[in-house]
Amino acid sequence: MTILDALPFGTGVVFAALIGLMAGSFIATLVLRWPVGRSVLGRSQCDGCGRPLGALDLVPLLSALAWRGRCRTCNEAIDPFHWRVELGSALIGAMALALMPGTAGGWLWALFGWLLLPLALLDARHFWLPDRLNLLLGIVGLLVAGPMLGTSLIDRWIGALAGGLILALIAWAYRRARGAEGMGGGDPKLVAAIGAWLGWQALPLMLLLASLGGIVWALIAQGKGDRPLAERRVPFGVFACTAAFATVPLWPLLSAR
Repeated sequence: MTILDALPFGTGVVFAALIGLMAGSFIATLVLRWPVGRSVLGRSQCDGCGRPLGALDLVPLLSALAWRGRCRTCNEAIDPFHWRVELGSALIGAMALALMPGTAGGWLWALFGWLLLPLALLDARHFWLPDRLNLLLGIVGLLVAGPMLGTSLIDRWIGALAGGLILALIAWAYRRARGAEGMGGGDPKLVAAIGAWLGWQALPLMLLLASLGGIVWALIAQGKGDRPLAERRVPFGVFACTAAFATVPLWPLLSAR
C-alpha cells in the first residue's frame, strides 16, 4: 500500500484537486506559449504592462478570484484561459479520485487526464498534436498504465500498434478516395498513445465515442457555419482525448460479466 492509497477518501479527492490546479497552471502556460515559440519555463508577466508576476499573482485559481482576473498594477484583464484550464484540471483530479479511489484507479486516471488535456487544448486552438506530447503520453502509458484497467504490457503494446495503424489506414483511404488530407499526421500518433494506456480491448469503445463526438460536432458546425462541412478542419484530437478519458470508467461497466 502506498501513501496515496492510505489517504482518506475526502482527503484524496481534495489532494488530487490541488495537484490538478498546479498541473493546470503549467498546462495553460504551455498551451499559450509553445505554439508562438515562447519559452514555457520563462517567468510569467502581465501582457498589458509587462510587469513580472510575483507569488501572489500566480496562486492557481485563487489569484484570479482575488484580483478579479486583472493585473494588480495596470488593471488590464488577464486571459481567462489560465483559470479555466486550472479549474478544468482540478476537476479532472477530483472526479478521478471520487469515482475511482486508489492509486491503481483514480490516480492513474487523473494522470491520464492531465496528459491528455494539453493535447486536446492544442488541437482545439491550433489543430496541432505535438509529437513530443504524444510520445510522452505513450511512454508513460506503457510504463505505468497496467493497473488502471488491469491490462498487461502486451495488451497495451497491441493497443498502441492497432490504434496507430487503424487511424493511419483511415487517413490513407480518405486521401486516396478524395485526393486531399482528411486527417492530421498527429491523430494516428495520439490514438497509438491512447492505446498504450487503454490496451486493445477498450480501444473500440474509445474510437466509437470519439467518432460520435465528431459527428455531433459536425452537425452543429454545419448548422452554424457558412462553409461546407467538407471544407472544415475537424479537431479529432479533442474528441479522441475526451473519449479516452471517458472510456476508463465506462469500459469496466460495459465489460463486466
